Amino acid sequence: MRLHAIVSDIETARKAVEGGATVVQLRLKGASTAEVVEAGPLFRDLPATFIVNDDVEAAIALEADGVHLGRDDPGAERALKAGLLLGRSATSADEARAGEALGATYIGAGPVWATPSKPDADPAIGLEGLAEICDAVSIPVIAIGGIDATNAAECLAAGAAGVAVVRAAVDAKAISEALAAR
Repeated sequence: MRLHAIVSDIETARKAVEGGATVVQLRLKGASTAEVVEAGPLFRDLPATFIVNDDVEAAIALEADGVHLGRDDPGAERALKAGLLLGRSATSADEARAGEALGATYIGAGPVWATPSKPDADPAIGLEGLAEICDAVSIPVIAIGGIDATNAAECLAAGAAGVAVVRAAVDAKAISEALAAR
């Protein structure tokens, strides 16, 4: 794992928390569990809810608050038994209901719009798809994908409990604007 990338990610996460973010997700695609555990303490120490992406074992080892699993990722039962908050991804109301039935604490819905930070993302669901997902479940829905200060409020108006930003969080000004729009 490249140290430069981790330093950049932790600085972005710090700026996000300073700007008002209440949750930070450690997402190191392609990294081993050992690499995630090695990088995790820097993120764990931030004054925010700490979620690990895709790796239940790393989340447990880091004493994270939760883990976010994609629609096909295994480990939901293990995460719940360990007392972790469980996030599940959804691109449709049916997937959101399935995540809720599995025991998810929240749903990450999207991508709402096309996003350059995840080129392999599913097709955009738009605000209509987001609203359908929000209406389908009783747990919080977090909108993700192409969200920034110009459109975050639209996601909240569609029923989302919050928004997740990646691209908008890279610069401190964008972070403050995106969070102020909530």
